[in-house]
Amino acid sequence: MSVQATFAATLVDEWVQAGVTDAVICPGSRSTPMALALAARLHVHVRLDERSAGFFALGLSKATGVPTVICVTSGTAAAELHPAVVEAHQGRVPLLVCTADRPPELHHVGASQTIDQVGLFTTSTRWSSDPGVPDESQARSWRPLAARAFAEARLGPLGPGPVHLNLAFREPLVGDAGPLPSRPSPGSVARRSELAALDIPLSGRGMIIAGGGATTDPDSLSLLGQRLGWPILADPRSGCRIPGTIAAADAIVRTQPPRPDTVVLLGEPWLSRALGEYLEAAAAHGTRIICVDPWWQWTDPSVIVSEFHHVSGDTFVNAALVSGAGSPPPGDRQWLESWQSYDEAAQVAIEQTLGHSLSEPLVARALARHAAGHPAGHAATLLVSASMPVRDLEWFAPTLEVPPSVLANRGANGIDGVVSTALGIAASGRRTVALLGDLAFLHDVSGLVNLPDVSCTFVVLENGGGGIFSFLPQARALNEMQFELLFGTPPTTNVSNVARGFGLEVHEVTTAVELELALDVTAGATGPSVVVAKVGGRAENVALHEAVNQAVLEALQP
Repeated sequence: MSVQATFAATLVDEWVQAGVTDAVICPGSRSTPMALALAARLHVHVRLDERSAGFFALGLSKATGVPTVICVTSGTAAAELHPAVVEAHQGRVPLLVCTADRPPELHHVGASQTIDQVGLFTTSTRWSSDPGVPDESQARSWRPLAARAFAEARLGPLGPGPVHLNLAFREPLVGDAGPLPSRPSPGSVARRSELAALDIPLSGRGMIIAGGGATTDPDSLSLLGQRLGWPILADPRSGCRIPGTIAAADAIVRTQPPRPDTVVLLGEPWLSRALGEYLEAAAAHGTRIICVDPWWQWTDPSVIVSEFHHVSGDTFVNAALVSGAGSPPPGDRQWLESWQSYDEAAQVAIEQTLGHSLSEPLVARALARHAAGHPAGHAATLLVSASMPVRDLEWFAPTLEVPPSVLANRGANGIDGVVSTALGIAASGRRTVALLGDLAFLHDVSGLVNLPDVSCTFVVLENGGGGIFSFLPQARALNEMQFELLFGTPPTTNVSNVARGFGLEVHEVTTAVELELALDVTAGATGPSVVVAKVGGRAENVALHEAVNQAVLEALQP
C-alpha cells in the first residue's frame, strides 16, 4: 500500500462526492500519484502545455460552474499556470489547482525541476495549502483538506475562484491506494446564505445597468423594469438582452440623453467608456448610484457609487418586486418609452450603416444571432475575446427572444488563452463558437496541439493586427511606422495556414452571406474548425465605428 496513493485517492474521492467531474492533467513524473487518482475517478483531459491547460480548465469551469482540477508537475510547469489562475481569480471562476512538488530535502540543494512553489500565485487564490509529504499519521486531515479546498473554490466569501494545493511527493511515485479514511457523518456542507429582505426605496426616473452575472432570471428583471418604468441597459453577457431592453446603449449615451435620478448597477461593469463617462457626469449632478455587489468586490473604478448592497442580483430583484414596486406615474412611464424609442431608432441606424459588407461589428452582430439559434437553429455558447470583439458584441449585438450564453475572460481582460478556454468550454459538451482577433488566435496557438474532438468553431477576424490600438491616442500621436511596430503589430504568419497545419478545417469568408454559410457548415461538424473573416483593415474599422455613432446621433436628434 502506498500512503501517497491513498492520500491522492482520498482527495479525489472527496471531490467526487462534492460534485467534481473533470480534471485537466499535464504529463509529468512528480505528479504521478495525483494523476493516477484523478484518472481513476474523473473525466480526464490531457494537455501538453501547462499555460494552455490552465485556460482549458478555466473554460470547463466557466461552462459548468463546478471546480475543475488542474494537475501539473513541479518547477516551471507550475509557474505556467499563473495567467489562468489570475484570470480565474479576477473572473471568479472556481478551480482546484494541484501542483506537484519535491519533498523538503530536495529544496535549496540544486535538485532539478525544483523551485519555491509555496505561495506561487501570491494573492490570486481564494485559499492555498502546502500540506507536506503525505504521512499516514495525518490521514484524518486529508478529507477536511479536500472539503475545504472545494468549498473555498466554489463558496468562499469573495466568490468562486482558484484554490492552490501544493502537494509534495517522494519517490517511489507509483503505488496502490489502501483503504480510504471514512467520511464524517453527517457531512458538513458549506453554503452561502444572504438576507432575503431589503429596504431600498426605488422611485423617480432611474435605470438598471445589467452586466455579466447580473441575474439568473432575466424575466423577473424585465418585470421590475416595467413596474418601475426604468430602462434596462443589458450587456450580452448578462443574458438579459431581450426585447424591451436597451442594446445600443454605447451609441445612445454618446448623444447626451437626459440623466436619470437613480442608477442600479447589477453584475460586472460594461467596457463602454462612453457609458462610464455618462454615469460619471450623472453622479456629478447628484444621480444616486447603487451597486449590487454580492462578492464584496467594491466595484467602482470611477468612484461614483453612493451605495453598496452586498447581495446577489437575484435577491435584489426579488426583494424589489416583493416590496411592491408598482406602476410608475405617467411621466415616468414616458421615461422608459423614450429610452425604448431611442434604442429602436439606433438599431435602424446601425443596420443601415453596417449594410451587408463584412466588418467587425457585423460579424459580432451575426454571431449573436447565430449562437441564439438564428436562422438555422444551431444554438451555441459564444465565447468572445478581448480586446475589440467583446466590445463589438457589447455595442452591436441585438436584442433576442432567447439570448445565447455569452462568456468572456473579463477577469484580467487579456487576450491570453482564448483558444484553450474555448476548447475547455466545448469539452463540457456545449457546442461553442469563439469570436477572436488574429493576434488572439496566434497568441494561444499551442492550445491547438493534440486537439480534442469537440464541437468548437473559431471565428477569427483577420484585420491585420491589434485592432483596439487604432482607437487609442497612440494611433494619432505616433507616425505610422512607430505605431505599426509597437502597437499595430500586424501578423506575418498566415492564420489559415496555421490552422490547416494543425489539421483544422478552414473556411475563408469575405461576405456576410459566406459567413452565414460557413457557420451553418461548421455547426454540423464533430470537431473544431476555423472561419477566417476577412474584414478589412483597422483604419476602415475605426471609420465604420465613427460612422455608426454619427448615424445614431442624427437619428436621435429632435
